[in-house]
Amino acid sequence: MEKALQTMIANMPEKTGKTLEEWFEILKHEHFAKHSEAVKFLKTEHGVTHGFANTIVTLSKDTMDSPDDLVANQYSGKASLKPIYDLLISTVQKLGDDIVITPKKTSVSIIRKNQFALIKPATKTRIDLGLKLKGVAVQGRLENAGPFGTMCTHRIQLQHVSDVDDEIIEWLSKAYESSV
Repeated sequence: MEKALQTMIANMPEKTGKTLEEWFEILKHEHFAKHSEAVKFLKTEHGVTHGFANTIVTLSKDTMDSPDDLVANQYSGKASLKPIYDLLISTVQKLGDDIVITPKKTSVSIIRKNQFALIKPATKTRIDLGLKLKGVAVQGRLENAGPFGTMCTHRIQLQHVSDVDDEIIEWLSKAYESSV
């Protein structure tokens, strides 16, 4: 899916006449209450096909807020989880200087060459840490991916800062190492 999205973004100027960033600027000046209204606007006012319009609107939502705003919104009403998130981020940053941390609306992707981890406040009392660990069997706290689907191969549920222990750091490290 990620590769198809990158191809679509690369083809956007040729197919729509504008880059993704130019479309973001156009949408920034409009105020649509619903996703479908913005898609309809791009289709009717700018002649963009449905697939491109939907992609532009979906991706524009992530650019409207700063990365800090996106993270703050994720932990609004879940303040007890923010220290867990902060510890995970500081732990990941120690793995290498080639890591990109990408906050989205509901989660934060951790990427080296490919995404190797995903941090998502799943409930008011739990963070789900998704990991890409191909060929690793489910064991102990390392569960199947559950709600992450194909984005990750495994999930670890975290409820307390103390849950981010040596075992978690080791799993993060393995996911990082295998993401080259």
